[in-house]
Amino acid sequence: MNLNPIREELDFPVALGTDYETQDCPVARVLELLGERWTFLIVRDCFTGISRFGDFIDHLGLPKGVLTVRLEKLVAAGILRKKKCGPRQYDYLLTERGVTLWPILFSMAAWGDTHLTSTGGRRRLFLHAACGTELSSEGACPRCKITVVPSDVIISNGPGAELDLREDPVTRALDVPHRMLTPLAVGGRIVSHKGTSEERSRQGKRPTRYGR
Repeated sequence: MNLNPIREELDFPVALGTDYETQDCPVARVLELLGERWTFLIVRDCFTGISRFGDFIDHLGLPKGVLTVRLEKLVAAGILRKKKCGPRQYDYLLTERGVTLWPILFSMAAWGDTHLTSTGGRRRLFLHAACGTELSSEGACPRCKITVVPSDVIISNGPGAELDLREDPVTRALDVPHRMLTPLAVGGRIVSHKGTSEERSRQGKRPTRYGR
């Protein structure tokens, strides 16, 4: 489906601005911060436990210069904090302010899997870690009758996940059901937010569904 027919009709490149200064609207203010390409996907990755510059590059495939600018903007806005973890190496971690973006992120994922889903079903499943129940479209656990905070959510591939789109080590690590906001094990390396790394071996076939 062509989502941008107007752009195709133009015979010259379109340079879009990054602000909506004539729009007196809180949505416009949010888009000025998070609406640029890649920005919200960086925030999404932070929720899944990705924090290293190289891991963002591997998983998203964006230019290093673009990633640098986006990370600096998120740090300046108080969405991320920068934590030194080695010589010239940093973790980029969600702040308390950044974690409050969870309802927006979850709602976007739920809407996308409802209205833009593949024929195979939903791409992602979000489960309550305490009981294994899938969350409702409002982010609540139907069994426990509570709204679940992101640190108590397990993300897993759903039946509609397209597992062969990327082969980078971060994508492979995300194939394993994983608790949100916990460090992601990439290639056997568990990144500690205390600034150290632990090495552990991981065996077995690549999981593709929760509980398999």
